[in-house]
Amino acid sequence: MVQIEVNTQEILNRITDGFFSLDMNWNFTYVNKAATKLLFRSRDDLIGKNVWEEFPEAVNLMFSEQYHKAVREQVSVKFEAFFPPLNMWYSVRAYPSQNGLSVYFLDVTDEKKVSLERKQHYQSLFDHNPDAVFSFDLEGNYLSVNPAMEKLLGYTEEEFLQLSFIPLVAEDDLAMTQEYYTKAAQGLTQNYETKAIHKDGHIVHVSVTNMPIIVDGNIVGVYGIAKDITEQKLTEQQLVKSEKLSAVGQLSASIAHEIRNPLTALKGFLQIMMSSPYNIKENYLSIMSDELARIELITGELLMAAKPHVLQFANENIKEIVQDVMTLLQSQALINNVTLHLRSDLIPPIYCVGNQLKQVFINLIKNAIEAMPNGGNVYINLYKHDDIVTIEIRDEGFGIEKEILENIGLPFYTTKQKGTGLGMMTCFKIIESHNGTMDVKSVKGKGTTISIQLQSE
Repeated sequence: MVQIEVNTQEILNRITDGFFSLDMNWNFTYVNKAATKLLFRSRDDLIGKNVWEEFPEAVNLMFSEQYHKAVREQVSVKFEAFFPPLNMWYSVRAYPSQNGLSVYFLDVTDEKKVSLERKQHYQSLFDHNPDAVFSFDLEGNYLSVNPAMEKLLGYTEEEFLQLSFIPLVAEDDLAMTQEYYTKAAQGLTQNYETKAIHKDGHIVHVSVTNMPIIVDGNIVGVYGIAKDITEQKLTEQQLVKSEKLSAVGQLSASIAHEIRNPLTALKGFLQIMMSSPYNIKENYLSIMSDELARIELITGELLMAAKPHVLQFANENIKEIVQDVMTLLQSQALINNVTLHLRSDLIPPIYCVGNQLKQVFINLIKNAIEAMPNGGNVYINLYKHDDIVTIEIRDEGFGIEKEILENIGLPFYTTKQKGTGLGMMTCFKIIESHNGTMDVKSVKGKGTTISIQLQSE
């Protein structure tokens, strides 16, 4: 037994951890060599002495709390604590027994300084960041906010910590924002724009980044960074307004030019008719009728393009709509020696205004037929990829030159002798109102392909 005890003490004396043992009266029963260096006390100064009398400053620190817990509950404890008299940080492990307490400890002052400096760097980045920085728990409740966040929305830190982000998001953006937050809470960093509500009620446009907070491999919350882009949004709105005004000016000039020509002809023929003593010639009336019809066409298509409509959206069978249009245009196709071909995948219903899409398909298929005066084929393909339905209309006509193709959709820009260009503009407008896209591609001498993409249900 004596040999075993000597060997144990020799081992404890050689380890680099400080070690000491206490009896049930909190008196030192053993102190190893490393402990004497870490505590700056000799064995003779400590053996048989009470730990709380020798280190009274520890009574009100975590050392006393944790040691008493270990003895009282007979559980091991592990903690880090600062001991002011020695200006040192210790990492401590204490193990209770029936005879007292065994304590292992290390000087971690240098590591703690590095850790605290790093923490201060992060805290400085958080506190002095010009952008709003904040964190949430997994339910979306605020855990922390920086001063820039307080300035951004007008709430104090204390007020934020009583809130979740939900009441601070504009109602029309709430569902979208919650979806982005959920994805971030699942581990996917999100970047998006939304509208926040200031404490005084006004709207603040913000660009937001949400990223997961990961601790020990587990997602425990979400970080957020928000930048105020209200001024940018106002500038964009002013730019759009300016562009719209410019477009109105250009459109007005085009309308004046297009209508002036037939009006000039009408005025001239009326003057001839008024001054002529002879019978009115039929060809005058024919020309005047054509010019009046052209004015009617221009004004009608302008009203169609510009007049606001109450859109009645419903789930429609897009294949049936295309088939109806093909039936309607079949006679014109036969007259022009054109064959219409339809190929369709199994297409789900489209949430749309059926009559408007029918108007688009009539215009595009009619254009395709007219692009082949010597006959040919028009191929209409319907297919689905993911949630996107594509309607592709391809002809075998002469194609469109690149410089003309770039202007397709502009009012009064057309390759037809009697066209107005308003038909294609209306097509683009209708597809845009359905949150879809329309793309025109053409190869000179080989034909034109128009692809429309719409969201399926």
